[in-house]
Amino acid sequence: MSKTVFSRRSFLKTAGSIALTAPFITRNLISAPPSERVRFASFGSANMAGADIGEIISHPKVDFVAVADVDRNYLAQQKKSHPELKTYTDYRELMDKEKDIDCLTVSTPDHTHAIMAMSAMRRGIHVYCQKPLAHDLYEVRQLTRYAAERKLVTQMGIQIHSYDIYRNTAKLLKEGIIGKIKETWSWCGSSYGSVNDLPGGEDPIPETLNWDLWLNTAAERPYLANQYHPKVWRNILDLGTGVFGDMGCHIFDNVFSALDLTSPTSLRSEGPAPNKWYWATRSRMHYVFPGTQYTEGKTINVHWFDGSERPPQEVADLIGGKLPNMGTLFLGTEGIYLIPHYTTPKLFMKKGEKYEEVPELTKRFTLPTVNHWHQFIDAVRGEGKTSAGFDFSGPLAETVLLGSVACRFPETTLKWDTAALKFDLKEANAFVKRTYRAGWGVEGL
Repeated sequence: MSKTVFSRRSFLKTAGSIALTAPFITRNLISAPPSERVRFASFGSANMAGADIGEIISHPKVDFVAVADVDRNYLAQQKKSHPELKTYTDYRELMDKEKDIDCLTVSTPDHTHAIMAMSAMRRGIHVYCQKPLAHDLYEVRQLTRYAAERKLVTQMGIQIHSYDIYRNTAKLLKEGIIGKIKETWSWCGSSYGSVNDLPGGEDPIPETLNWDLWLNTAAERPYLANQYHPKVWRNILDLGTGVFGDMGCHIFDNVFSALDLTSPTSLRSEGPAPNKWYWATRSRMHYVFPGTQYTEGKTINVHWFDGSERPPQEVADLIGGKLPNMGTLFLGTEGIYLIPHYTTPKLFMKKGEKYEEVPELTKRFTLPTVNHWHQFIDAVRGEGKTSAGFDFSGPLAETVLLGSVACRFPETTLKWDTAALKFDLKEANAFVKRTYRAGWGVEGL
């Protein structure tokens, strides 16, 4: 090992130890030399976590050091593929014992994102966190603030953000391909949630699952097979964030990156409210944002639909009457730009009172696809920056999670004070920040 690398490793171990008692000292106070290898760990080991791991370790400068997962079956699968890997059930034990981790991924259920990401960042560890960044608005704001203050490298797991179709969509719209943007409609045909009650009773906890660690910050409850682990948690109010949280950060990404949106001033839900346990199976949300240099007026209306909900038929009729299963339609002063969810966009230019499709839009693309995960690793190594760091993805995630509050108050226009992190409706403010289960928490949340 070179003298330069040894010196940095020694420093990082010392800084990491100090960070446990003095959390404002970060590990990455000096940049990593380009030749240095990055020591990587993962919170979560299967499903989306497994996909994130595979992409991260495909980077030639990464050493996969450790992984934590509450399910020992999943850990065994990773251990089989990586015999030298250190495995832990508790993510906190991983951080306490693996002092020289440079970066990690948080690819676990939504209700655990904030406490895991903040715990890592307070130790100076750079974080790649899956969308929607956190479960609650307050958590997202705190993660965004802390990452900026400590100058940590971050990236949210909206990998399509780095695809050529998304990158070029933002570029072309900013260049005025359809003029100034008047209004946008985004939608997703997926449907989560339920109109039923949560089943009663209790099932035996699998021997391989640490149920207490899985619950993490969420309230205690009996284990129910096929209701929580591994994927069904997305449907449940205090664990997941529904279709909106899962897909909104992907599909709204175009709107934010193309228009440089900040935070809405108001929003209104015209879909059904969730019941006591589950998110609703469909939603219809309307936002008002301050205008930007890329919009026509001082404000712009931005719409979201999911489940069986779709934009009004008159919007679809502008381009022939049919919309894809998910995507965004931008209405500009000179034309329409339609981008289905990560498939080829279409351009329609205004001809009199109608819009005609312009073929071969992709010939105007100039930006290539970038590996979203490798971009994160390169930034950790001091080479370049991430494009979906918490500075960008934090406000995007907040907008999505504002919808998860508004849907609880149908047919009610909520005004939002982003500086104060507060609605004008007292009852809505109860959902900005949740109370963690006793014994769980981390400084800063």
